[in-house]
Amino acid sequence: MSKDYYKTLGINKDASKEDIKKAFRKLAHEHHPDKGGNAEKFKEASEAYSVLSDDQKRTQYDTYGSTGPGGFGGNQYQGQGGFGGFEGFDFSGFQGGQNVDFDLGDIFGEFFGGGTSRRRSPKKGKDISVDLELTFSESVFGGEKVIRLTKNSKCKVCSGTGAKTGTGTETCRSCGGQGRIRETKRSFLGPIVTEKVCEVCEGTGSIPKEKCSDCSGLGIHKKEEFLTVDIPADLNDGESVRLNGAGESIKSGNPGDLYIRIHVKKDPLFKKDGKNLITELNIKLTDAVLGAKYNLKTLDGDIELKIPEGAEFGQILRLKGKGVPISSDKRGDLLVKLNIKIPTKLSRQAKKDFENLKREGL
Repeated sequence: MSKDYYKTLGINKDASKEDIKKAFRKLAHEHHPDKGGNAEKFKEASEAYSVLSDDQKRTQYDTYGSTGPGGFGGNQYQGQGGFGGFEGFDFSGFQGGQNVDFDLGDIFGEFFGGGTSRRRSPKKGKDISVDLELTFSESVFGGEKVIRLTKNSKCKVCSGTGAKTGTGTETCRSCGGQGRIRETKRSFLGPIVTEKVCEVCEGTGSIPKEKCSDCSGLGIHKKEEFLTVDIPADLNDGESVRLNGAGESIKSGNPGDLYIRIHVKKDPLFKKDGKNLITELNIKLTDAVLGAKYNLKTLDGDIELKIPEGAEFGQILRLKGKGVPISSDKRGDLLVKLNIKIPTKLSRQAKKDFENLKREGL
């Protein structure tokens, strides 16, 4: 029975080469056996792509179908196992025994690490994290803090090259200075080219003529460091600050990042509410009625706060610009909640005074 390769890939008969490639890429991702997919559907999609991606085979297929002269059906997929369970397939059904030669490098590079057109990111050292405790005031205003770290850092003697001073480096013979080693493996779809980092030079393409005695040619060594960190303003408990390039160093690569986990001590007087600060002030009943002046603690120092006459319990007094920094010249406000202390013991005279006030309806 003739196979409908267009239907297999889910495309129209006028599909372009790019459409065919995209359709196969999608099915390959979905059904590849090494990814836990359906092996039979992957095999069918591969067969369809091998025909429709080749102009000559596609023309022959459009004319005669898969069972016509020199057809594409039959036993070309009766393999002997191997790579992904498919290596060793005989594609002799194509064009009277000619080898299959279609380009899947960029597609299967996603599965097997091949594809020379891909950009390779430079190696990066490990990210590290530390805990930092801040006072409430430090979490609001920020500032400099010194952190002690023990980590792999670039060797200062050889500047990370691993070579003894004055000797320099030479081309790695293992990879010929390329830093990577190419390997070609045969698969049922043809040769698959893969690349891996050269283990001798660790991807640099060069090795020291003589090793640095300070780091033994590693280019890095573990040591204790004291790092001065500029902590930003307005941090909350549980947040993290990321410092690019302050993590573990690695030979011939970029250092990792440092993550600083913030822990803020609770303050007995202040709490944050967005960009505002909140505090409470206990005042006497008579001061609430007649008004008074109180000494108030703020994060900027002590100030004198005026209590207006007739102040109410729970009333909020707003002090502008005494809150959390918003910008270099702007801050939130300090909100002062008034708590009125009700006396529990009264002198005889005080009790009479309150009774008089009660009779007056106050």
